[in-house]
Amino acid sequence: MIHSLSGGVIADNEMYTFAKVRTQDAPYWYIAPFKVEAGDLVLVPTQGGNTEGTVERVEYHTPQTAPVSPKRAREILCLLAKKS
Repeated sequence: MIHSLSGGVIADNEMYTFAKVRTQDAPYWYIAPFKVEAGDLVLVPTQGGNTEGTVERVEYHTPQTAPVSPKRAREILCLLAKKS
């Protein structure tokens, strides 16, 4: 981590795992606090409550390259069993 002379943080090189999850409404980006793969069924928070979604893509980003701000991104709640 690099600090500026005024005491602020210039760069935080922490890596985040982001998953693009498609719900009934549309795809949204979530932080994945555990391992997920494309095709996994997950439970995610939405404005209308928790809902099921399917992971479309997983990407790894720093805060500077993230598709959404890590400070504002919601996390995937849990991995659900695949429907047979």
